[in-house]
Amino acid sequence: MKIALLQLNPIVGDLAGNAELIRMGVARATQMGAELAVTSELALLGYPPRDLLLQEGFVRRAAVALEELARSLVDRCPAIVGTVERNPKPEGRPLYNSAAWLEGGQVKQVFHKRLLPTYDVFDEDRYFEPTQQLNAIEYRGLKIGLTICEDIWNDRDFWQHRRYAIDPVAEMAQAETDVLINLSASPFSAGKQDVRVKMMGSMARKHRLPLLYVNQVGGNDDLVFDGASCAFDRDGTLFASGAAFKPDVVLADLAQMSEPIAVWPSERAEELYGALVLGTRDYVRKCGFERVLLGLSGGIDSAVTAAIAVAALGADNVLGVLMPSPYSSRGSIEDAEALEKNLGIETQTIPIEPMMAAFERSLAGVFAGMEPGVAEENLQSRIRGNLLMALSNKFGRLLLTTGNKSELAVGYCTIYGDMSGGLAVISDVPKTQVYELARWMNRQGEVIPVATIEKPPSAELKPDQQDSDSLPPYEVLDEILRLHVELHWGAEEIVGQGFEAQVVERVLGLVKRAEFKRSQAAPGLRVTDRAFGTGWRMAIARR
Repeated sequence: MKIALLQLNPIVGDLAGNAELIRMGVARATQMGAELAVTSELALLGYPPRDLLLQEGFVRRAAVALEELARSLVDRCPAIVGTVERNPKPEGRPLYNSAAWLEGGQVKQVFHKRLLPTYDVFDEDRYFEPTQQLNAIEYRGLKIGLTICEDIWNDRDFWQHRRYAIDPVAEMAQAETDVLINLSASPFSAGKQDVRVKMMGSMARKHRLPLLYVNQVGGNDDLVFDGASCAFDRDGTLFASGAAFKPDVVLADLAQMSEPIAVWPSERAEELYGALVLGTRDYVRKCGFERVLLGLSGGIDSAVTAAIAVAALGADNVLGVLMPSPYSSRGSIEDAEALEKNLGIETQTIPIEPMMAAFERSLAGVFAGMEPGVAEENLQSRIRGNLLMALSNKFGRLLLTTGNKSELAVGYCTIYGDMSGGLAVISDVPKTQVYELARWMNRQGEVIPVATIEKPPSAELKPDQQDSDSLPPYEVLDEILRLHVELHWGAEEIVGQGFEAQVVERVLGLVKRAEFKRSQAAPGLRVTDRAFGTGWRMAIARR
């Protein structure tokens, strides 16, 4: 049998637009000779629909859209479409996370998800009721077992710790299923694709069953879905694979399984870059914008953010704004100008010294007798934030913030200043990896000015300032943050890895005190296992 995996890029809530994507995908699959087409999880609604699922009218319209979609596919191959269905029982959650079998112009059968993730960025127990039934259907002499995303992430032989008591895949195998299909919406994080391939290959090999996995692609708010749909034969060998970070239709022929050419990026920087470009493009596009702007300081963070924006949207749609102060070095201004030429973007220069002087005069009486300090430094950042937001409002450009994960973690950023904006592009990229990205971008010629990469990082808010005046070296800081934020380690465990106790206690204290800033930050693109976004739930007032 030939099965088409429809790797689509839906928009959350766009029922008509998503249905059209599915129609076109099924039409293409039929032309390719597919006998069955499969979408990703909740493809009709877009994943994750979040609290749209609490709106009765939206759920009702989704049901109508599914029926209309079925009728429009009457002369196409059957399709399995990710959707929702109401729970008719008087108890439990109101909805099922479902997969509908569309054939002959009708919704022939509907299957439901069994394992509901409620951790990190997932909150499915808020909306969905799990089913207890096996999801299998006979088609063209084969017994097809259907699973939805989390259903395949509980293999007892692959995972040391399992979240659920049941294993839907093992139960399918025991029921003499011939092929397993998984509809997924699995968000990207660095290194995750390698885990997916190993897990699914191991599962297919153990149960001696072909396994087909179709994943959503595209950015939806902070989540980026990388696609990379794939198919494994009964030996666990990958024999078909979809593109990374772009829509695709993958034809998996169960009668002719041959190993494909690898399509996943070979370097961490390359996969991070692909995710950030896709996430930026889709966030801007799906929010109704075409153009963006950002502040250019001559530093590494704004340079990398600008390069990502150009790759996502084109140089003509990116505006860089230089806002030098009396503390801006000539080198930083020259680096920003060099970046402008390398990227081919438009720039504007607005010196902020006159505005700094106006604030100093207005505050002179209140601040009389006090030494200049953080308040005056932050004023510079807030002046720049106001200027950028004014340009955003005036010209209808989305403002991109340029702070990295290391700074956001410890609060080395100014609320209502450099944190102002609509999307924080690299807010889940540690500083050391920002440099890694910059060097990767320069692999075939200078994109990020070499001087920007080589000079010591500085906020340049006072004379001769360097980040190292306030923070540990980024190599040390980033590893402490990784252990604390991503692995949930406390101070004692981190110190046990050889870090100085005083440094660890200070860093963890900074992380805690910066919580109020992160709660007001712009949405950021999630590219690690734990980002400061929907998966980070920490109290602000705590001890």
